[in-house]
Order: sequence, then structure tokens, then C-alpha cells
Amino acid sequence: MPAENQSSSSGFILQGFSDYPDIQIPLFCLFLLIYILTLQANVLILIVIYQTSLLHTPMYFFLCNLAFIDLCTSSVSQPKLLSILLRGDNTISFVGCMTQLHFFLSLACSEFLSLTVMAFDRYVAICNPLRYLTVMNRNFCVLLAITCWTFSFSAPLSHTVLISHLPFCRSQAIDHFFCDPSILLNLSCASTFFIEMLTYVLDSIVGLPAFALTVASYTYIISTIIKIHSATGRKKAFSTCTSHLTVVILFYGTTLITYMMPISQYSSTTSKPFSFLYTALIPLINPFIYTLRNKDIKQHILIETNRNIYKW
Repeated sequence: MPAENQSSSSGFILQGFSDYPDIQIPLFCLFLLIYILTLQANVLILIVIYQTSLLHTPMYFFLCNLAFIDLCTSSVSQPKLLSILLRGDNTISFVGCMTQLHFFLSLACSEFLSLTVMAFDRYVAICNPLRYLTVMNRNFCVLLAITCWTFSFSAPLSHTVLISHLPFCRSQAIDHFFCDPSILLNLSCASTFFIEMLTYVLDSIVGLPAFALTVASYTYIISTIIKIHSATGRKKAFSTCTSHLTVVILFYGTTLITYMMPISQYSSTTSKPFSFLYTALIPLINPFIYTLRNKDIKQHILIETNRNIYKW
């Protein structure tokens, strides 16, 4: 490390929501409630699907995968944010910051790829229903999940390593509630051009193909649904897709608005609300979007809830 890079020894200071000193406790209560509900909702989905043999299908397998990603995503930044709000513990070690950065990038990639795989699953189910169980067999589904996780944690690794070797001599204060990659680049006094280009390459490798495949899948899905003569059939087909499409729009919209801009134009003031949306609210919203529009899951959640009440 260069001598002027003091961050490797003293770490960083996460400013969080220090602009609002009078409402730190109310913010803590709100964010704690969101975090607890996120954990409960996603764990409940995992338990219900695991314990219900009728839900052991490709669609629910990938829904479990998404629920686990949401659990991990909310846990990357939320515990530290709660500690900042309650105890004022706003310091984070250099290693802790780089670890948080890598998990943030990796889980974002995982969500992109998982949503794409789920769109492909819906495409096969609606456009090729007779071949659905043949194409989306158990081995293929497991292979897709493993591939997504492996690629998601390996692709951003070079990005994390390069950022960790930057000299952070401008400031140790990160005007955010987690180690945001764009702010870390702004804090460096060295040229970050190569890393910025690597960011766009990573976006091109992961984000754009995932988005293109998702759009292509839903283009075929919608054209197939329109051709269905039965109104009941069209309604059923739409109901299986609208939940996933809503999640796709929310996630893609917030992440693209936040990160598809030059580093020089990045503003933490506008970034914080969007960042909180996709790191905390979307992991909370996703289970409700899927359960509220899914009769099977709602039915088995009620069964599981009544069973637990009876045991109690």
C-alpha cells in the first residue's frame, strides 16, 4: 500500500444519516422493523416451500433462491446501519469495508442473474408447456443456481481487489450507510479510470445480457399469452408473470438509476434513498409481491401459521 493510504490501518467512517441527528432513534426503530420483517418474510417462504412437497417445482426452487439472496442482501448493510443509528458506532475497518463491498457487488449480480433465470423459467412454462418438466429438470435447475452463484461471486472479485489497492487520501468519511463503490472511487486520490471502465465492462457482461434476456423472455411470453383464446387461461398466465415482472422493474429501475452514471456526477444525497430501496425495501417487498399474488403460497403459509399457533 502507498504510504499516504491511511485507510488500510484506520478504516473508514460511515456517516449514515448523520444529516438528521434529531431523529436517529426513530430511524433506528423504523429500520429495525424493516429488517426484522425482511428476515421473517423471507425465512417463512423458505420454510413453507421446503416443507411443502407440492411446491417442489422449478418456479418455487428459484423463488427460494431469490428469498435467500434477499436475506443476504439485507444483512450486508442493515446491521451496521442499525449500529450507527443506535450506538453511533460509525467506524468500519478497511477489511470490513472491502468485505462489505464485495458482498454487495456479488449479491447484486446474483439478483440480476436469478431474475433472468426466473424469467426464462416462466418463458418455458408458458411458451413450451409440454417440454417444461423436461427442460427445467432438477439437475438443470441446480446447475443454473450454482452457475449464478459462482459467477456472481467471482466476477466482481477483480473489481474489489483493485479498489482495495487504491490510495484513499482525500477523506476517510463515506457519506453513505455502507461502503458504496462509487463513493470509494471518489475518495481516492489516484486515477480510477481503469476501474470505472471495468465497472462498465462488468455491467455489460452481467447487467445488459441479463436485461436483454429478461426482455426477450417477456416479449415471447406476452405474445404467447395474447394468443390464448380462453380468458381464464390468459388471466392465469398473466398472474404467474406479473409478480416477477414487478420485482424486475423495481430492481432494475433503482440500480440503473443509481449506478449507470459517471462517477463524477454521482451524488450520495440522491443515492441514499435509492440504495436503501434496493438494499432494504426490495428484499422486504419481494416476499409480499410473490405471496399476495400466489394462492398456493398463501394457502400453505396459513397452514404453517396455524400449525405453529396450535403447537404454541
